[in-house]
Amino acid sequence: MLRFDPFSDLDVLTRGLLTSQTGSTRTPRFMPMDLCKLDDHYVLTADLPGVDPGSVDVDVDNGTLTISAHRTARTDESVQWLTNERFFGSYRRQLSLGEGVDTSAISATYENGVLTVTIPMAERAKPRKIDVAHGGNQKSITVDAE
Repeated sequence: MLRFDPFSDLDVLTRGLLTSQTGSTRTPRFMPMDLCKLDDHYVLTADLPGVDPGSVDVDVDNGTLTISAHRTARTDESVQWLTNERFFGSYRRQLSLGEGVDTSAISATYENGVLTVTIPMAERAKPRKIDVAHGGNQKSITVDAE
């Protein structure tokens, strides 16, 4: 059974006004992202609005892609918060990469609050033609290496 308290939001607002709280103490919960495959590469897009561009870091280590970023809290002491819902702090997300990825060619851009990571497939993982010998005649067929 849920209990409804119409004054709980008012209590939170009052507590915020009466304390010298400078910003939200909540840390980011997650980094929303999309991942899709386009032709011979994967594209990962992650929403990181308000993040300091210099804090965005993309690393690959032992088959794990790690994305981290940081949003700095407002430190203006003269601010009197009425509502403070935006998270600040560090974001971090990790993904396991398969063996069919060329980790040396991964690239990333951060623009308008969106991080885009391009993850190319390794040459050995791309579809290719394999010649099949049959009774002295050469015949080519396509074999999907995925």
